[in-house]
Amino acid sequence: MTEQMLTVNEYLLFCKRITQLSKALWKTIEKDWQQWIKPFDLNINEHHILWIAYHLKGASISDVAKFGVMHVSTAFNFSKKLEERGLLEFSKKENDKRNTYIQLTNKGKEIFLKSLEAFNPKKSSVVQGTMPLYELYGKFPDMIELAAIVRQIYGEDFMDIVENSIYRTELEDIVETDVLENLH
Repeated sequence: MTEQMLTVNEYLLFCKRITQLSKALWKTIEKDWQQWIKPFDLNINEHHILWIAYHLKGASISDVAKFGVMHVSTAFNFSKKLEERGLLEFSKKENDKRNTYIQLTNKGKEIFLKSLEAFNPKKSSVVQGTMPLYELYGKFPDMIELAAIVRQIYGEDFMDIVENSIYRTELEDIVETDVLENLH
């Protein structure tokens, strides 16, 4: 591969652009996500932990931190709050006493699945902002370039979780798949 010579200004402009776009998108996602899970008395970190625990069918706190893109202490502290509410159980494995593992309780699984059922694309600014592209191309954006950047930073394991966590087959039976007309 030949490397092009770029100026510091080109690198700086790229970083500034991706920073601004990422921050604006995250702010919108954060607001949408908070509104979505508010009825379940969960915050974003807690909901994300439930999602990771559900997808991985249990996970170490290190896995939660890695796949939840959060510090280990954040993963542990929010998991502890979920345990206190009876949504998670903590455990140690016989062959691995160093790591702490979490598992959804039945109550935790029930609340998590109810939260998925409650998702309403009509209330999602991100979905609404994407609809003109969907109408034009007949699909949501692939985001292949963004995925390639994230893959380089966080690795293949992370991208596997991102790409597969929403495709669990049992979700299809639980989450109603109505066709919603007039999304915007």
